[in-house]
Amino acid sequence: MKNNLFYDRVFDIVRMIPYGRVTTYGAIASYLGSKTGSRLVGWAMNVSHGVMPKIPAHRVVNRIGMLSGKAHFSSPNRMQELLESEGIIVEADKIQNFNEVFWDPSSLDLL
Repeated sequence: MKNNLFYDRVFDIVRMIPYGRVTTYGAIASYLGSKTGSRLVGWAMNVSHGVMPKIPAHRVVNRIGMLSGKAHFSSPNRMQELLESEGIIVEADKIQNFNEVFWDPSSLDLL
């Protein structure tokens, strides 16, 4: 897989997103030192569905809380279903309480 080390680092961060919280492609990229790498984070999420241990890719959304990656799930509604099962409110493919459920990986002190 191309960008294997970067992808592995992305996967490690995504696994740390707390239940019932979300983060953004850009927040992950910025935390990893690649402020312009949000698209690469998105590509990592697109290929993450078979990775073990599991990656909670449904917890990664775009900068305004839109479910921009929903097409890469097993069904068009699966990403929303997973988020709602964690108590996150989604309407019209957008997280309604985005500021309340946003988790910033820069709150970690790991790098």
